[in-house]
Amino acid sequence: MAVVVNKPIPEFEAVATGNLKVSNQTHLGQTVVLYFYPKDNTPGCTTEAMQFRDKYKDFVKAGAQVFGVSRDNMKSHDEFKTKLELPFELIADTEEKMCHMFGVVKNKIMYGKKVKGIERSTFLIGPDGVLKEEWRGLKVPGHVEDVLKAVKALKKAA
Repeated sequence: MAVVVNKPIPEFEAVATGNLKVSNQTHLGQTVVLYFYPKDNTPGCTTEAMQFRDKYKDFVKAGAQVFGVSRDNMKSHDEFKTKLELPFELIADTEEKMCHMFGVVKNKIMYGKKVKGIERSTFLIGPDGVLKEEWRGLKVPGHVEDVLKAVKALKKAA
């Protein structure tokens, strides 16, 4: 089951750093930002994580919970989170269940070889559990500001 804008997100369950259980039910009543990124400790992903970190207080003030999602394991996530002092949790989607549900697994060309990778994407889920907005195949510069604007607009509309 894929995600569709203006429709409730399908059921899912995952574990994040801090041994936090995350599902389509755990954050009802809260706005949730799920950002999918290719890999811990890579230049683009580090920049993106730091930008979410630096704007985190603004997201919280606007009523949103932020989660980073990648295929990395919990140990990698714990180290990445500590190293960058991230105030939000990271979901380890090692079995790619969430990645497939959100349709972010893509064939990419890396160093001349075809590989299966994660397309950098962000999803904004409203307090009602409905997918409000999505950004796919995005570039890091300016992206976090765009997401924050959308979160603030959603809060204003509520």
